[in-house]
Amino acid sequence: MKSFGLATIGSAVVAGLAAAVIGLAAPVAAAPTGDTNAQDTIARLQSEGYTVIVNRFGNAPLDQAQVLSIRPGTTFQRIEAGGPIIGSSKNFTTVQDRTVYVDVR
Repeated sequence: MKSFGLATIGSAVVAGLAAAVIGLAAPVAAAPTGDTNAQDTIARLQSEGYTVIVNRFGNAPLDQAQVLSIRPGTTFQRIEAGGPIIGSSKNFTTVQDRTVYVDVR
């Protein structure tokens, strides 16, 4: 019978926690439908706290460009695993930066 060391179990726990944090990242809003142009969409995403990276196909001005897709980027987080807040046994996660990629034409 094979025994598992404390390091193996610890590695599995860390990997599981990392997967949980990645899985809990907020999904990006879907690309808008209707008469919204790329400039309005980018402004809306920035007002919601996203860092927007624009991928342009063509040379149309953003106020005349069409949004092809909005894709999630990397979300950087800091997990504060210190002492719990008084009256709570939970640790808190603070989102530092959320990135989205907007493809426009």
